Amino acid sequence: MQRATLNFETLLEVTNALNSQRDIESLWRVIADQIQKVIPWDRAGITLYEPSTDSFRFYAVITNMATPALAHDSVIPREGSAVGWVYDNRRLHIREDLQQEQVFLEDGYYVREGLGRMINLPLLVREHCLGTLNIGSVQPGTPDPDDCKFLQQVATQIAYAIDHVQAYQQIKQLSEQLRRENEYLAAEVKASRDLRLVVGTSPSFTKVVDLVKAVAPTDTTVLLLGETGTGKEVLAQALHDLSTRCDKPFIRVNCAALPSGLIESELFGHERGAFTGAQLRRPGRFELAHTGTLFLDEIGEMPMETQAKLLRVLQDGMVDRIGGTQPLAVDVRVIAATNADLSAAIRQGTFRADLYYRLHIFPISVPPLRERREDIPLLAQHFLAQIGTKLKRPHLSFDAQSMARLLTYNWPGNVRELQNVIERAIILSHSSRVTVEEMLLPIAKPPSNQHAVTPVNLGDLERHHITEVLQRTKWRIYGDQGAAHLLGLNPETLRSRLRKLGIRRPATDAPGPHANPER
Repeated sequence: MQRATLNFETLLEVTNALNSQRDIESLWRVIADQIQKVIPWDRAGITLYEPSTDSFRFYAVITNMATPALAHDSVIPREGSAVGWVYDNRRLHIREDLQQEQVFLEDGYYVREGLGRMINLPLLVREHCLGTLNIGSVQPGTPDPDDCKFLQQVATQIAYAIDHVQAYQQIKQLSEQLRRENEYLAAEVKASRDLRLVVGTSPSFTKVVDLVKAVAPTDTTVLLLGETGTGKEVLAQALHDLSTRCDKPFIRVNCAALPSGLIESELFGHERGAFTGAQLRRPGRFELAHTGTLFLDEIGEMPMETQAKLLRVLQDGMVDRIGGTQPLAVDVRVIAATNADLSAAIRQGTFRADLYYRLHIFPISVPPLRERREDIPLLAQHFLAQIGTKLKRPHLSFDAQSMARLLTYNWPGNVRELQNVIERAIILSHSSRVTVEEMLLPIAKPPSNQHAVTPVNLGDLERHHITEVLQRTKWRIYGDQGAAHLLGLNPETLRSRLRKLGIRRPATDAPGPHANPER
């Protein structure tokens, strides 16, 4: 009677200690502490079944043996093992004299440790077996039936505690994932709120809009080609809005803005422990875009090793998380964009030809603003109203000279540069009449030297314009008066363009603060 009371009190203490845990690591420590109070033993441990490998991993191993053979994180296959037998049969198993007879795979390890007896018990939750509780002792012999019955009660409490902690952590992980997705999607909605209106009536742009309307209802991969700032992101949003996936996620990824070491994790996700700092499983952008659209901007900047994995997703619709063992099926419509010459990149060995042909199913070339000058007044008025509303300055208008300057400027930065110029003009204007000063247009005037060499192709023109802006800002990249802001580019994107175009600060130019380090 006294022993039964003691067992009941011990079981109650064990149960209370186990049920107070909320994370798996602290649970293992508590289990190890509490098992020592149950019955005499020389080795105790927990194994959990891992379906992906059809094996058992040891957790919470505690032992008095001098040289333990099976320690924490050791793995035992299900087939041929005692823990596998217990898992399959859902009942206790006892080997009373290990030194005389070894029946299962792990028995040899236990003999080398010096154990004489091993008791394996299933961790059952509603007939579902999570793993096993393993109690070993140096002394062989038949265990007391009351001890076995008590151990089964302890195993049941441990199983429910593990199940509760796993469920709690899964809920916590899903809540965190949902929070990240909501934050990301909220940011996407905010970012795209002003991008949904496609402005332009010129013949060249009307042709682009017709192509967008034709391909939008399909799931065909689209490749948007054009200079920086031509509105490729606006068209990608329009493709999504006009598609059957319009009520599903639209996820953006700027391939140039992500470090090469993180882009695979961002795109494909990672499992917990896949690398240093990976504390939780994290879904990638492909998973976030499931049933929706993924926009891969500046695809030409994607590292070669990532291109190979992207090709597999496009071919098979399967994503491999970093550190994962099972591929995940995703249903994603891909829209890619680039301002680079991918054909030249293929020849240079920086872009895969097979990926190019996977992306080049339905290419759309977006014309630069200088080839659709008739759209400049429409775009200028649109940005004037949009930015005026944002700055709480409605009913703005241009003076006549300003519109003339906008029409004669060559717009190397295209629509994005036009938007930035108008925003600066509004800020600098102190009345409802907005004046676009010549100082806001870095190369508005033609060169005074009539014999100067004029850029003859797109790359030369871009290099020429970026170099002039850098010279004007004394090679400053960051800040309100930096080259990136004047060009309407992200600073890291500008750095990428400098490397691609081979632009370096001349040695005669003294480096200033935030200057380009590429020398």
